[in-house]
Amino acid sequence: MNTNDVIGIIGAGNIAQAFAKHVAKAGYQVIISNSRGPESLSEVVNTLGGSIKAGTVEEAAQAAIVLLALPWTHLSEALADLPNWGGRIVIDATNFIVFPAFTPADLGEKTSSEVVAEFVPGARMVKAFNTLDAAILAADPHEAGGQRVIFMSGDDTAAKADVSQLIKKIGFAGIDLGGLVTGGKLQQFGGPLPSNNLIKLPE
Repeated sequence: MNTNDVIGIIGAGNIAQAFAKHVAKAGYQVIISNSRGPESLSEVVNTLGGSIKAGTVEEAAQAAIVLLALPWTHLSEALADLPNWGGRIVIDATNFIVFPAFTPADLGEKTSSEVVAEFVPGARMVKAFNTLDAAILAADPHEAGGQRVIFMSGDDTAAKADVSQLIKKIGFAGIDLGGLVTGGKLQQFGGPLPSNNLIKLPE
């Protein structure tokens, strides 16, 4: 299989699993990972089925497109010591929520994706897949005669085009909000778009 058809996922929670099911169904090979190692994911992989396999974080990070779906407080540890990302695409699906208090982390003057970008040097980052509840994200993207909306933001036009193509291929409708800072403020926790389950109807 072409390496461009491999999707890496760092994180194995509900958002990661919902995304994994969609991309595997669309024909992508999926490597899902977590900090505890592939052996801890055997039950998850068996449940998800399809072309999904467990790997290390290092293996997942080598994919052409990598989804980050980690708890905010685990980002630094999970992404430490990885080599430069070398222009690969990172989809930031994180939200800067501190559990169990469910309070926002202190980001200073930065958006959450600006902070995440510091953990993935050399990556072309696109923020997406962070605004929907996991159960809604896992559901059929086709609803009410239209397609469920996935918002995205990023500064790299080519990376956004690739992510847009991925979103379309798995059945969703992508809406580009612009740059990582401007669009990211709309998408991130506390902004106006999270939890909005919108449907785009055919034109």
